Parts: sequence; C-alpha cells; structure tokens
Amino acid sequence: MTFQLTKKYEEKLRRIQKRIVKKVILEDDFSKPISTIAGFDSSFSDDTAFVAGIVLDYKRLDVIEMKFIRSKLKFPYITTFLAFREGPSIIKVYKKLKIKPDVIMINGHGISHPIFCGIASHVGVLLDVPSIGVAQTKLCGEFKELKRVGEHSVITYENKKVGYAYKSKENCEPIFISPGHKVSLETSLEIVKSTIRNHKLPEPIFIAHSLANKIKISNKK
Repeated sequence: MTFQLTKKYEEKLRRIQKRIVKKVILEDDFSKPISTIAGFDSSFSDDTAFVAGIVLDYKRLDVIEMKFIRSKLKFPYITTFLAFREGPSIIKVYKKLKIKPDVIMINGHGISHPIFCGIASHVGVLLDVPSIGVAQTKLCGEFKELKRVGEHSVITYENKKVGYAYKSKENCEPIFISPGHKVSLETSLEIVKSTIRNHKLPEPIFIAHSLANKIKISNKK
C-alpha cells in the first residue's frame, strides 16, 4: 500500500475527529437492560483485512450470531488514526448483523486518546450506539501500577478521567478500558469486568479476534 500522510490530510482527519468528539455522550444511554453485547476485531494479511463481529448473550456469554467480511485496506496503520483504517469495515460488519446488540466493544480505545476520539468513539458516534474501547497498549494518560488481578486504576489525561487500566489476568500487562459513546466511565469498567472469563481480553473481543484469525488462516489455504 502506497500512502503518504501529508500535513494537509492529517489536519483534515483531525478536524473530522474533533467534530465527532463534540457528539460523544459519556452517560449511559441504554433503551433497556443489556441483554446482548457484541465484539469487533480485525486480523490482517498484507493489504487485506479480515473483520469479525460477534454477538453474545450478555449473561451467559454464549455466541448467538457472527458475521465477517474481507476487505482491502485503504489506510495504513498510523497511531491515533485507527478509526480510518478499521472503522469502515467494522461498520459494514455491524450492519450485516441481524441481532443489533445493546452495546458494542471494539479492540481499540474510546476517549482514552490524544484527541479524545479513539475508534470506539468514532464508530459509536457514526452508528449512534453505546460503545466501549478495550486496548492492550496505552495511548495516552497516566495510571497507578497494578499488582493484583482484579485491581483497576483511573487513567488521567490533561486533568480528565478518560478510562481505566485493569489487571484482568495474572502475569499479564493490564488492559485499557474507555467509554466510546453513550456509556459512562463507571459502566464501561463494569461491563468489561463482567465479560472477563479465562482470557486477558473480555470474551466479546477475544472471540471476535479468534474468528478473524481463523478466517485469515483459512483464506491462505
């Protein structure tokens, strides 16, 4: 993929992010108690993305629907601009789902982002659905060291609370949880904690990640 992020184009993308930030709602906005939750993740091979979306029963965490697409990448990986690389495909997968989940999780950040507009916020606003970002690397902010499984620490950035670091598994670095859209800080943490089972990542994202990888491998055969 030949791509050059010029200063002019970067400024255009930042303007888009800043417009989206103005629409982000950081309060719980569920029309009913949560009964379904979805996870989205991508796997890559050269310039091809394999994007999976999984809908689970929120209480049992059983898979009740799965969809995926294969698409050509039009944007490279550039930190803080993940939504422009993966967002369009995630939205396409979401629209293929027959069961529209009450809340979605995306492997990436929500408002824990230098412009307060990570992929979970970006996609959440465009779809107008409650969304949460769960990432494995910190993008911005500071938090206290976590030593025991189950501990969490607020992430602060520019004197704002933007998410939580959460130690979900022994001998692993913490995961980073932040609300995307229509979910409060506290509820984003509660939802992620309630969907952790035997893995570092919450089940919706772990299963979506596993499916995306399987699809990629099967396409190489």
